[in-house]
Amino acid sequence: MNFKIDNLQYCNWSRETFEFNRTAGLDAVHVTIVYHEDYNELLTETKKWEKLFKDNSDIIFQGWDYKDIDKANKENKTAIFFGFQNCSPIEDDIKLVDKIHKLGCRFMQLTYNNQSLLATGCYEKIDSGVTNFGREVIKEMNRVGVVIDMSHSAEKSTIDAIELSQKPIAITHANPSFWHPAKRNKSSDLLKILSDSGGILGLSLYPHHLKDNTNCTLESFCEMVAKTAEIMNIKQIGIGSDLCLQQPDSVVEWMRNGTWSKSTNFGEGTKNKAGFPKQPQWFKDARGFLNIEKGLRKVGFSDEETNGILGNNWYNFYKLI
Repeated sequence: MNFKIDNLQYCNWSRETFEFNRTAGLDAVHVTIVYHEDYNELLTETKKWEKLFKDNSDIIFQGWDYKDIDKANKENKTAIFFGFQNCSPIEDDIKLVDKIHKLGCRFMQLTYNNQSLLATGCYEKIDSGVTNFGREVIKEMNRVGVVIDMSHSAEKSTIDAIELSQKPIAITHANPSFWHPAKRNKSSDLLKILSDSGGILGLSLYPHHLKDNTNCTLESFCEMVAKTAEIMNIKQIGIGSDLCLQQPDSVVEWMRNGTWSKSTNFGEGTKNKAGFPKQPQWFKDARGFLNIEKGLRKVGFSDEETNGILGNNWYNFYKLI
């Protein structure tokens, strides 16, 4: 049995976006439900999702473990797995790690670009690594079954997390820096360490992470995947598109600035192009998975390898959570 999994989306959710995922044949999607929110604000977001699940129960349901991916595949639905792009919801209380797991959180980033209580983000000038609190949180995440996600973290912090974690970690949405040197993309050395540890990389389709941005070609993307497979075990590469469909530009401003800054931070954008960038023509939404499938085969991947990248590799990773 083959699966299709997109292991990172942050859309302005509607019936239409869920239908895009179904048309793409996605059996599972890891969705970001919070960035800078505290625990009480997280509870508000989970209530919103309860309504979404109820209103769209014919095509989506909440996922709790890999068995729900099997269920989704059999029922022609999409299992939705919760994740956080920052550690804000656990505040400074390690007991909240168990509580977020019980709410359904299965992935949590230790940082979002900046220094957190747990580790250093990729935008900081000095990477001091995982903190004492971070070490304890990693142990607790391992214990309860929340995956450590280092997508927005700096390199030393990421290597620290790999070494400290008793379970494989994930970089759910990023690309190799040899292809495009964005701050968020990852070095070849780091990807090799990630692969050797049993961790997994979700390749991003967010334009700021792509060579030539919105004008990135499918061929260029798929050739990058092939080169990445020379660095990493091909069974540890998947897709984490980072789709942000139908989000207003005010959201990306909030993502970048949070509640900690009064200064404007343009992130990987610029003053003249501060909003969400346009997706490439070949990946406007999840239905672009079909284009990626064709592109991967065209650059020489076998059916087994292609199916692994499009979902089977993530499915096997979910079994480890």
